[in-house]
Amino acid sequence: MAAYPKRIVCLTEETVETLYALGADHLIVGVSGFAVRPQRVRKEKPRISTYLDARYDDILALQPDLVLAWSDLQADMVAELIRRGIDVMCFNQRGIDGILDMIVRLGSLVGMADAAEQYAAVLRAGLDDAAARGAMRTRKPRVYFEEWYDPLIGGIQWVSELVELCGGIDIFPEHRDQQAARGRIIADPLEPVRRRPDIYIASWCGKMFKPDAVRQRPGWEQFSPITNSMMFEIPSPIILQPGPAALTDGVAAILRIYDTWESSLSLTSANAASMQSSQ
Repeated sequence: MAAYPKRIVCLTEETVETLYALGADHLIVGVSGFAVRPQRVRKEKPRISTYLDARYDDILALQPDLVLAWSDLQADMVAELIRRGIDVMCFNQRGIDGILDMIVRLGSLVGMADAAEQYAAVLRAGLDDAAARGAMRTRKPRVYFEEWYDPLIGGIQWVSELVELCGGIDIFPEHRDQQAARGRIIADPLEPVRRRPDIYIASWCGKMFKPDAVRQRPGWEQFSPITNSMMFEIPSPIILQPGPAALTDGVAAILRIYDTWESSLSLTSANAASMQSSQ
């Protein structure tokens, strides 16, 4: 008979949200300080780590039989926990398919394979609906997604995929296959201006977005989203989490932004037609 984990510590937020969605939140005994979905997690579970640092003695005191982590960014924490005798599962999903695979695999780990398959299918159906809406757009907005501002860093793979799934064009598609943030650094700070995006979306890794700071960048006076008032923010817990949030609320936010852009085009066209008819 399979022995499934009964005491789980989650060092990142996407596994927390997934376990709650599967009805397995009773298994969680500790979470990252960045875990905010669902909201009640902040009241229900002790916080034992940041993104890159953990309180190892506190984790051991919780007597976990499994710790869940994500990517090479947490490799040092993973190594230390292993040295202390803790079983660790480190996921490394980077794209949409990888996120869905993570959900299914995590469900299997806790003995809820069927529920995880069903949940992944619901998420996939939502993505299919978003893709259908994207395919119906008569014009595809050119999108610059900025994950950090000093230096400028473009969007990670799943963000790029969602930008295009919703009917947009990622103006830095060459960054999609770069796992590390350093591979997505935009060396020339004027390159986003030259690529002439229609929409600018910021998600500054947990730091508050400051539109005026963007407007004041040297040489950005003619940055199209500034002149056309098409600068937006999507909070990082929604779009930079490689889990359910990005595939649900993240997608919804992107669709709303595109709809706003399309409405502005329609209004501009209507105003132009009105001026012509009055002449």
